[in-house]
Amino acid sequence: MRAQLRVEPGTDAGLVRRPTGDRLGLDRPGAQQRLLRLVQRCSALQNRLWAEGRRSVLLVLQGMDASGKDSTIRRVFTGLNPQGCRVASFKAPSTLELAHDFLWRVHLALPRRGEIGIFNRSHYEDVVTARAIGVIDDATRERRYGHIRDFERMLSDEGTTLVKVFLHVGKEEQGERLAARIADPEKRWKFRAEDLETRRRWEEYVDLYERAITATSTEHAPWYVVPADRKWVSGVAVAHLLVRALEDLDPRFPAPDPALEGVEVR
Repeated sequence: MRAQLRVEPGTDAGLVRRPTGDRLGLDRPGAQQRLLRLVQRCSALQNRLWAEGRRSVLLVLQGMDASGKDSTIRRVFTGLNPQGCRVASFKAPSTLELAHDFLWRVHLALPRRGEIGIFNRSHYEDVVTARAIGVIDDATRERRYGHIRDFERMLSDEGTTLVKVFLHVGKEEQGERLAARIADPEKRWKFRAEDLETRRRWEEYVDLYERAITATSTEHAPWYVVPADRKWVSGVAVAHLLVRALEDLDPRFPAPDPALEGVEVR
C-alpha cells in the first residue's frame, strides 16, 4: 500500500490521475478490523518510541476543506497514550507569527524527542493558501519550496521522521460533506463562508497542491496521496503509513539500570 500511495521524488504528484474513491483493495468490515489491529500496533510502537526518547515522528495532514483531517486524527490516535502525542492545528497566522519567518510557528509546534506529532494543516498552507489569496507571488512560492525542502532535511537529520499525507477528496464528495456540515447543528460551527470561495476555485487549489507536492516530495520526506472519499479507507491508509514509519525506526526500550540486578522489593 505504501508504494502505491507514495509520490516518487522527481515525479509529478499526478493528483488528477489518482482516483479519490479508490478502496485500495479493502472492504468496510475488513477495514474496520485492520484499523483496530493497526491502532494496537501503533500504540505498542508509540510506547517504545516514548521510552526510548531519542527520535520523533511527525504526521502532516493536508487536504482540501472537508477532506477528513479531524476524523482521521480521531480514528488513528484514539487509544494511544496522549502523553506521547502532540497535535497542532494551523489556522491563519497571528500578528506575532506574521512578525517572524513563515516556518517560525511550525518549528515551535514540532514534536519533542519521543513524541508523535500531528499537524492538522501545516507549513504547506504557506505555499498553497498563501498563494491562492495573493499573500505571496509565484517567485516567493518557488523560493519557499526550497526553504521547506531544507527545513525537512534538517528535521530528518535531527531524528524526526516525516509522514506527509495529502487526503485526496473528490469535488462531489466534498460538496456532500459541506452540505452535511451546514445541516448538522453540532458541525455547523466548522463551516466558514470562505469554504465556498475555495470550492469555487477548486481547480486552482488542486493545481497549487499538485505543484507543492511535486516540488517537495523527497527521499527523506516523501508525500503520500491517500484517497479520501471513504473515511474508512483513508483511516486505514494513514494508520498503515504511520505504523510502517514506526516499524522502520524500530524504537527500543532503554536497558534497565544495572544497579537493579538482584534487587528485591520488600
